[in-house]
Amino acid sequence: MQTYGNPDVTYGWWAGNSGVTNRSGKFIAAHAAHTGLIAFWAGAFTLFELARFDPSVPMGHQPLIALPHLAALGIGFDETGTFVGGTTVTSIAIVHLILSMVYGAGGLLHSLLFPGDMQDSEVAQARKFKLEWDNPDNQTFILGHHLIFLGVANIQFVEWARIHGIWDAAAGSIRQVEYNLNLASIWNHQFDFLSINNLEDVMGGHAFLAFFMITGGAFHIATKQVGEYTKFKGSGLLSAEAVLSWSLAGIGWMAIVAAFWCATNTTVYPVDFFGEVLDLKFGVAPYWVDTVELANGAHTSRAWLTNVHYYLGFFYIQGHLWHALRAMGFDFKRVTGAIGNIDTATVSLND
Repeated sequence: MQTYGNPDVTYGWWAGNSGVTNRSGKFIAAHAAHTGLIAFWAGAFTLFELARFDPSVPMGHQPLIALPHLAALGIGFDETGTFVGGTTVTSIAIVHLILSMVYGAGGLLHSLLFPGDMQDSEVAQARKFKLEWDNPDNQTFILGHHLIFLGVANIQFVEWARIHGIWDAAAGSIRQVEYNLNLASIWNHQFDFLSINNLEDVMGGHAFLAFFMITGGAFHIATKQVGEYTKFKGSGLLSAEAVLSWSLAGIGWMAIVAAFWCATNTTVYPVDFFGEVLDLKFGVAPYWVDTVELANGAHTSRAWLTNVHYYLGFFYIQGHLWHALRAMGFDFKRVTGAIGNIDTATVSLND
């Protein structure tokens, strides 16, 4: 967190990030607890949606989030899209709830029993994950592990589609999908990804990302800073506040991309499960509206997902700008001070 040269600065209870800034053990505790909350939401919301799901109404015309994603993965629904897997869906929800307790327990262990700072750990391997924000060797080592985990997650998705199969909107059934690892096609889809219309290209992109991330992760773990650590490479800028700002930028951009993709693409977001494509409107801010009228003013799953992703992404980007400016030394208190001076000057002139 930015201290503006004051080593004794204190933060209010609401500045949660300040409590983990230089304490890697607490940082891991927060990560584990956050993962537990996400797993709990996934499990609880799946059960909530399952309890209110109406098989007589198209899934896309119901306010659902978890069930459509499970259906697109070929879970709980047969080859024709008919709901058949109440037990399967319930089991998945319960597994997520159990995992949420495991993650929560891990968060408590790191918060209450394990060292608050990993550099104080008695385990040599754990000490490697201490936080030294302006140490590129430390940061690249930690980044490498994150990239490998993300790559493994991509492999799991690709292999699920290849072995089990996922819903193909064009075929109207669940089928096994082989990835198309065509580098030219993957490169071209950088610019027209919203129009991807076959699952082979979708899986090919994920397979490429898996290879790219795991290779990059191994590189970051195995290598250290090359040459002098200069301002161009982040010297004096790499900090907890800067890393937080980049994280917010990444998740914000992903949320906005997901919003545009969800609004228009029917290959990744099938009409069967998410409802019809949306229209983009402009008011005070962009928003998407349904192209079909549903009973009682209801909205499609696509409308909920798209708008929530977009506005969350928008606010994440604002958070990125806030923390990035603070990381560069900008003091927002100067803004309120300047406004206060303007008010004081105005009063003086009126007197």
